[in-house]
This record gives sequence, structure tokens and C-alpha cells, in this order.
Amino acid sequence: MNKLKELFFEKSSLLKDEMRTFVKKHGDDKIDDVTVNQVLGGMRGIKSMLWETSELDPFDGIRFRGYTIPELRKVLPTFKGGKEPMPEGLFWLMLTGEIPTEQDALDLSKDWITRGGLPHNVKEVIETLDIDVHPMTQFGIGIMALQKNSIFAAKYHEGIPKADYWDSTYEDALNLIAKLPHLAAFIYRRIYKNQDYVLSNDDLDWSGNFAHMLGFHRPDFLSYMRLYLTIHADHEGGNASAHTAHLVSSTLSDPYLAFTACMNSLAGPLHGLANQEVIKWIFNMIDSIGTTKPTNEQVSKYIHDTINSGQVIPGYGHAVLRQPDPRFIAQKVFAEEYIQDSDIINIVWKLFDLVPEILKGLGKVKNPWPNVDAHSGGILVYYGMKEYNFYTVMFGVSRALGVLASLCWSRVLGLPLERPKSLTFDRIKQIISSQQ
Repeated sequence: MNKLKELFFEKSSLLKDEMRTFVKKHGDDKIDDVTVNQVLGGMRGIKSMLWETSELDPFDGIRFRGYTIPELRKVLPTFKGGKEPMPEGLFWLMLTGEIPTEQDALDLSKDWITRGGLPHNVKEVIETLDIDVHPMTQFGIGIMALQKNSIFAAKYHEGIPKADYWDSTYEDALNLIAKLPHLAAFIYRRIYKNQDYVLSNDDLDWSGNFAHMLGFHRPDFLSYMRLYLTIHADHEGGNASAHTAHLVSSTLSDPYLAFTACMNSLAGPLHGLANQEVIKWIFNMIDSIGTTKPTNEQVSKYIHDTINSGQVIPGYGHAVLRQPDPRFIAQKVFAEEYIQDSDIINIVWKLFDLVPEILKGLGKVKNPWPNVDAHSGGILVYYGMKEYNFYTVMFGVSRALGVLASLCWSRVLGLPLERPKSLTFDRIKQIISSQQ
């Protein structure tokens, strides 16, 4: 058993024992009340889900095992003296609660390189699809094709005891994480680069090799990829894609099936697909105004026109956050250092100056600040990745880290099938009437 796997099992066994004792003592204690608004409004704010890897604070943003994104950029290992954290280090932290050493992160990176590559049958499945099938659809189909190799599914069929579910789940999780960049890059090069595939470079780390296989080799882009894959990795368990994975895996579906469902959820316009909507909206604004260097007045008018047409400003607003998303700020800091002059980036920053004040003036918006999607597309366009239909696939590669780390925790803790109680509207009215 390698160091990470052994450490994860040690940490999880301690927490599992502590939780059992806690539930015996406090199982009937009340945590929260549920309102009609929450029942009818998408279950917003209902505290009813265990998620160990991260927690979302309305003001500090996402915390991974207690660390904010600015803190992670300081304490996580980097690759060969670079400035941005290695996602391998974040995965280690999410599994164990400990900051790994540089060698720990490098060893995990090598492990993922070893587990990487795509089986021939997966490539064949993707190649049967029409070239214009959306990249997220191709990504999901590719993950399903990989499911043939699920260790958990095979072990469960053999009749392994419940206490051992976590072990094969862990192996599936690491195998899937290792293969996702290969799958995503295969889809990208097939659709947009005339099937001119780029072979893996096993001397690079997980993120750097992903950028390399996509066909981007500038050192600063590889550095951005490490930042991108770190900050998109997890966002507590209540977001749609994470919750979907949690729900599906609670049925004892294997990690491949659960993660495919997760990606189908991420592909929704109200969730992960928003990152492509942001840059598409910016391109439409440029076409409408007729310049890549619009004035504040021109941008403000376009913002108002969008709102007056009944549409939202993509990339702005968040269900939980009440400050600018630290993931947005981290990308802005990166761009300020590495991108000296870009019309698209300047528009992104212009929107940052203008949109919040306009939205606050409406008096109806709780959070007028940008979220992570408001910046990523601008940086990717600067580096030459203008194919915004592919952006959500990159988001999905990153989100695998948090979702699959949490899936390992769910299995090792033996969390049960998720089964909330539903109500009819008549029943809701009866309950409220009886209280008056």
C-alpha cells in the first residue's frame, strides 16, 4: 500500500470511529430548520450533507480542509520551482487533511502518469461519434467506455465485504483521474485540430502534461493550467455536479458511473456550462459594439441592454458567495503578472469594474460579484484556446479531484443511500395550516 493510500485509510478510520460515537450521542440533535422557500427554491441553504474535502464560506470563498485559495498558493508544492500549486498536492490534502511534501506530490504525479493513457476501445468509441457532437457529450461517453475497467464493479461482483469497498473505490478514483486528461485532450485534438494528436510527455506533471497533450507548450500556460485545475477542483458538496456524484455513488454505482452523472450535471447552463457562456457573451458584445477596445459607456450600455432583454450577465452572481470569488481574484492576479496586453482581458477587468455597481443598483441581487467563470475564458482565449465549447470539459477534469476524493470518503465511512423525503404541495399547505 503506497503512502497516500495508507495515510488516507489511517485518517479515515479515526474519523469513522469518532463519527460513530458522535452519532450515538447526538443523532437526534437538531441542526437546522427547513422553510417553504427552501423546499420550493431548490433546497438552498439546507444543511443535510456530509462533505469532508471542502467548505464554502460566503466571504472567504472555498476552503479546502480549512485553507483558502490564497493560502493554498503559498503552502502547496509547486512543480520544478514554479509559482502555482500542483493539483496533485491538493488531492493529497483533500484525502488526508495534510499538506504533502514536494516529494509526496511528485510521487503522486508519477503514479498518475503510470496509470494514464487511453485503452484502444475508448478511442474507437469516441471516433464513432459525429465530429460536431458537443465535447461534454463526447467526454461523458468516453468516461462510460472506461467503466469497463472498474475495479470496484468487478470486486463488488465477487462479493467483497463492505469494509473493503473503499480500497477498490480508491483505485478506480486514481485510475480515472489519471486518464481524464488523456481523454479530454483526445477529444480536443479530434474536434478542433484535425485529429493531430499529441503524445504524452511523461516527464511533466499531471497538469503540465494535460496542457502539452492539448497542444500548448508555453511555460506560463502550463503554470496557468496548474492554477486552473487547482481552483476548479471542489466547491463543497452542495453544488449540482458534486451532489449528483454523491447521490449516484450512494447507490453503490462505481466511480465511473457516478462521475459520468456528475459531468452530465456540470454540462448544464446554470452550472459548469456557464464558463463558455461568459466568453460567448463577450464575443457577442464585441460584434455588437464593433471593437475589441470598447469604452466604459459602450460596455455599460451593453450590460443594461442584456439585463433589459431579460437575460442575466453570465459569470456574475453566486448562490452562496457574498464577495468576489477568490477563484476569480486568483486568475486576475495571474493575468496581471503574465499577460501584459490583451483586449479580451481588459474587457474582463472592465466588466469587473462596471457590472457589480450596475447589479447593485437594481436592488434585487444579493451577490453582484464575479464568480470563477467570469475570468477563465478570457485567459484561455489569450493563450489561443478560442474553442469555448470545450471549456467545460477542462472544468470537468479538475472537478474530478474533489468529487472522487469525496467519493472515497463516502465509501470508507460507509455513508448510506441518499433518500430525502418529498412532499406534495397539498401536504405543504396542510403542514403550514396546522401551525397557524
